[in-house]
Amino acid sequence: MPIAVVIPTLDAAAGLARTLAALAAARGSGLVTEVVVADGGSRDGTADVARAWGARVVVGPPGRGAQLAAGTVATDAAFLLFLHADTILEPGWAEAAGAWLARPGSAGRAAYFRLRLDDDHPAARRLERIVAWRARRLGLPYGDQGLLIGRDFLAALGGWRPLPLMEDVDLVRRIGRRRLDGLPAAAVTSAVRYRRDGYLLRPARNLVCLGLYFAGLPPAAIRRLYG
Repeated sequence: MPIAVVIPTLDAAAGLARTLAALAAARGSGLVTEVVVADGGSRDGTADVARAWGARVVVGPPGRGAQLAAGTVATDAAFLLFLHADTILEPGWAEAAGAWLARPGSAGRAAYFRLRLDDDHPAARRLERIVAWRARRLGLPYGDQGLLIGRDFLAALGGWRPLPLMEDVDLVRRIGRRRLDGLPAAAVTSAVRYRRDGYLLRPARNLVCLGLYFAGLPPAAIRRLYG
């Protein structure tokens, strides 16, 4: 069943071409009907990179939740894959996604990829194992793992809320752990923030932000801490 890929961007030109290149083969096979880049007003040529790779660009105010919602209404595909601009799907992802789409009941479920960081440091492997446990046991995959979901199911859940942060956590909590499936393919995500901030400090800060969100602090306030 064909899908549309929606990618929110903000000054993402440096890595976007690699992300779009990884989708090119699936577009040729017919699995991916179109790629929509929902841009938040980039000034670094992001839109030009997207169009050069054949993506459709919709521009609106910055804010990942609002951008994802704008990308959703820009296409009428029955299934949507939401993907970050610095995430590259490894070879074999299309086969994994296609097999999941063919399963009975996929229209009322959602799926995510296994996180892999583009860093050979042992700390990256430890973090990947923690993320896999969090996604499997707590039902909390994050946006950098991608999210494949049916349009009607997404609409029934209330769609993307216009949150500046935690929009992915907000949605997967509404989906629920029992309706989330892990796909046997990796989403390779940039580790630049972990290399910059440290493999202890960055996850600790993320955990604090998650705790504050669960405690009811508005996402706009959490964003100032997240950076």
